[in-house]
Amino acid sequence: MKKQKQLKNTPKAYIESAGIVIEKPVTETIEENYMPYAMSVIVSRALPEIDGFKPSHRKLLYTMYKMGLLSGSRTKSANIVGQTMRLNPHGDLAIYETMVRLARGNEALLHPYIDSKGNFGKTYSRDMAYAASRYTEAKLEPLCKELFDEIDRDTVDFVPNYDNSTNEPVLLPVKFPSVLVNSNIGIAVSMASNICSFNLAEVCETAISLLKDPEHDIISTLKAPDFSGGGYIVYDEGALREIYRTGRGSFKVRAKYNYDSANNVIEVTEIPPTTTIEAVIDKIVEQIKAGKIKEINDVRDETDLSGLKIAIDLKRGTDYDALMKKLFRLTPLQDSFSCNFNVLIAGTPQVLGVGEILREWAAFRTECVKRRIFFELNKKKERLHLLRGLQKILLDIDKAIKLIRETREESEVVPNLMIGFGIDELQAEYVAEIKLRHINREYILKRTEEIENLEKDITALQETLESKSKVKAIIISELKEAAKKYAVPRKTLFVFSAEEEAEEEPDIPDYPVNIFFTKEGYFKKITPLSLRMSGEQKLKEQDYITLHEESVNRAELLFFTDAGQTYKSRASDFEDTKTSVMGDFIPSKLDFEDGEKPLTLITTLDYSETLILFFENGKCAKVPLSSFETKTKRKKLQNAFNTSSPLVGIFKVSEDIDFILSSSAGKSLIFNTALILPKAARDTQGVQVMRLTKAYLKKAEIYAVGMVKKSADIAEITAKTLPAAGKAVKTVDSLQLTIDS
Repeated sequence: MKKQKQLKNTPKAYIESAGIVIEKPVTETIEENYMPYAMSVIVSRALPEIDGFKPSHRKLLYTMYKMGLLSGSRTKSANIVGQTMRLNPHGDLAIYETMVRLARGNEALLHPYIDSKGNFGKTYSRDMAYAASRYTEAKLEPLCKELFDEIDRDTVDFVPNYDNSTNEPVLLPVKFPSVLVNSNIGIAVSMASNICSFNLAEVCETAISLLKDPEHDIISTLKAPDFSGGGYIVYDEGALREIYRTGRGSFKVRAKYNYDSANNVIEVTEIPPTTTIEAVIDKIVEQIKAGKIKEINDVRDETDLSGLKIAIDLKRGTDYDALMKKLFRLTPLQDSFSCNFNVLIAGTPQVLGVGEILREWAAFRTECVKRRIFFELNKKKERLHLLRGLQKILLDIDKAIKLIRETREESEVVPNLMIGFGIDELQAEYVAEIKLRHINREYILKRTEEIENLEKDITALQETLESKSKVKAIIISELKEAAKKYAVPRKTLFVFSAEEEAEEEPDIPDYPVNIFFTKEGYFKKITPLSLRMSGEQKLKEQDYITLHEESVNRAELLFFTDAGQTYKSRASDFEDTKTSVMGDFIPSKLDFEDGEKPLTLITTLDYSETLILFFENGKCAKVPLSSFETKTKRKKLQNAFNTSSPLVGIFKVSEDIDFILSSSAGKSLIFNTALILPKAARDTQGVQVMRLTKAYLKKAEIYAVGMVKKSADIAEITAKTLPAAGKAVKTVDSLQLTIDS
């Protein structure tokens, strides 16, 4: 107790230095220790800013600019790395890896920033390593002129570097939206960024169009992303519009290939940006070993100085087009690019659509242009101020010379000029520094001629600074100039057959089977021979069979659940069993969601039938079963049916038939499904069939002769038009009718 009292009165710093452990809430520890690290990674390392660069990129490029590598000859990469360490303290290897990615030789960027010489590796190869920095050379690409052209004119803020020995820019005053022109990938803490590259000419055109018309349809000018590695985008306008709108989404990129008929070889020359040569070859080999691909004799990497090439030797008689479709499905030769346009805006990470990014860039660029104009305006005002002082000297040059000659001390020259001509100290200093050879009327007249031009320039600059339209016109003209100078043809082309290739059907042995499904969700598939030789069905206590159907092993199975979803499978996916086992528990077998229960099972061979769905509110939906057919092997279909009212029953029919409905009020109704028009939408509410007042639809059954006891009642409860109210009559359910017969 005494020790605790002493600790309580002891300063915190003393306690910690003494090595005594103090209990703290974990939230406080995280806030004090982990949050600063997380914020540092997010803000100062992993995410790009509106100029399109991460801090590591910016520090490297700015260092190269200060080294004179924008116009000079190349220098050793090791020299660049060493100089960059004045701004970037993370080590030479990290700096050099950043440099490699920005270099033309690596082919990672659509519009590279660094002109490289030597082996910089290849982004499309996992094993092709880059050479050490002492062997390679580099300088800045001409494109970088658009990054640094105005950096010395107060267009952006500067901050001290990590040791306060020099200053570095916070952002680069880029003249084009570089944030979209080159791809950028970053993984921060709890968030990431993945920005795909777009063609510079298309980005500039889109930015110009948005500046002129904020309602411009972006996809009309910005067709799709463009990658340095080429390939084909499987064009899906809906997916691209979603990416442009939200900054999130994905699209598919597939490889480019040609067929050498003379050697029976497929040559892949361009691959998606998300994969490498080695990954593609490894996956093809894996599929060959698994027996899924049997048409290939050999696959090898033939990449050389002329570029990427994967050679695939085919067996005689192979359809190379069909094989490539299979390879697109089974290997990374077709891959998805996931977009996450997470950008730092004023130090805050934001996921923005393309339009929002371009608007943020336009706002940033507007500020840069205004600051540049303001800088030029001040320079001209300063020059004008000095020349006006010089103009006053013109009135009496002899007086100025006499005044300077008769001044006894040098320190009194400027004050005497100020008094003698009524000018300020800056003007007097300027006059005093003029060389003796320039004290002539011709020199002074030439200098004072500048005054008129400066006054015009100052007026024009002030008008521009105050006019949004003129600033916008400057930005547009700069965008047009950048597009004209640095635009390159699109490398990634489009494939408009956007439909997904249907998966190849495996060889499924086909034979007759009996299908059983129980109320609790157990499924059995039993052959006719086994069923004849078996005894009583084994079921869980209080469980019973709701479906027994004769079908075949290739039948498609659709399990409808109480969550409005359908889980698809095939009879061939289940093992043949016997009546002596309970069977497969479908919720576990098909990975139902927690608490989700099966309602019924529908089987089909070709999806040619029609589904009839009844709901408690008296409505009935007629949906073609083909609405549930998918080209790919999707396991789950959401919104399989409408859930606004509880489902009473689902029936599969091949033609229009009669149904008998029973309400909770004791009324019955017979109607033919021909009275209902089919709806293609799976989740349709259908139409009102039975008119209900303070009641609900209790039961729906396929009508059979004998279900209504009196033949006279049949006519009374048969509906001619819908909806109908029905009538209370004596009926027999289908189960009792079967037992009696």
